[in-house]
Amino acid sequence: MTIANFITALRIPLSLGMLFFPALSMPFYFLYVTAGFTDMIDGTVARLKNQTSGFGAALDTAADTVFAVVCMIKLLPVLSLPVWLWVWIGIIGTVKIFGIVRVFAAEKKLLSEHTVMNKLTGALLFILPLTLNFVDIRLSGSIACIAASFAALQEVYISLSR
Repeated sequence: MTIANFITALRIPLSLGMLFFPALSMPFYFLYVTAGFTDMIDGTVARLKNQTSGFGAALDTAADTVFAVVCMIKLLPVLSLPVWLWVWIGIIGTVKIFGIVRVFAAEKKLLSEHTVMNKLTGALLFILPLTLNFVDIRLSGSIACIAASFAALQEVYISLSR
């Protein structure tokens, strides 16, 4: 187990730990920020230490998935999202699924593009819960959805270019 893979793997128990605390509580935020920090540094550590690997990439995807699912379980019930924002999120999800299915059909692999727009979307989604007390969710959600829309369309474009 490399240092980078250890950092990545740490995101899984940190994420699961969030399930045991009320959403938006201090312990929840501590685990949330720590898990997010592991996501920010694992790839950098892997590249700096020349520890990149297929296993590390797959572990990162698994850890990201656990983190995302736990965040949805904990945060979506406490967010008051307007219907139009839910519809927009649903459209983005549909476009992203189309891109994933298209790549899988062509290459028989589940691939996720690590584009700048995907990274920007991830950063915006990460900071969104941290801003709930002072930024209207309609504004922060719209900004995140704009970035996510461009990222999803970019993924489909890349998948059609393969």
